[in-house]
Amino acid sequence: MNPLRSLGLALLLGVAGSAWAADVAPVPWSSLDANEQQLLKGYQSQWDSFTPERQQNLDRGAKRWLGMKEEDRAAAKERFRAWQQTPPERRELIRKRWEAFQHLDPQQQARIRRAFRNYAGLPPAQRQQLRQQWLNATPERRAQLLEEMRRRQNERRLRRGLP
Repeated sequence: MNPLRSLGLALLLGVAGSAWAADVAPVPWSSLDANEQQLLKGYQSQWDSFTPERQQNLDRGAKRWLGMKEEDRAAAKERFRAWQQTPPERRELIRKRWEAFQHLDPQQQARIRRAFRNYAGLPPAQRQQLRQQWLNATPERRAQLLEEMRRRQNERRLRRGLP
């Protein structure tokens, strides 16, 4: 696949999930600057057939890409490469989980993000141990682990004076 086309698909995936009003204005190709046109040139012949939402997503993604540092671009390319190699069933599961996350209230999202950062900050061996513990647990034990985690979170919130 053409690297620029791959990049465009990555940009599209990077901004997927944005909710737009039905009256979104189209983005004329001529309104893109030279760098954006160069980046999105694989889409030029189809540009006018895209929905205004897709045009805006691609435009916004191109602006974001052009504003990235080189190491951030390399990391984004690697994430997209990994996504392309993910089996379709796994991608669908990830999409469904993302949609469910998007429907959570901001406090729940913040708690999940905090928990993820805490987990990601653990040494790899400890993460592997926790992952294995979870995978080996019975459904009853998983429910117990989740309840223990919620109890600890509530205790921490109460200590900080939060509801």
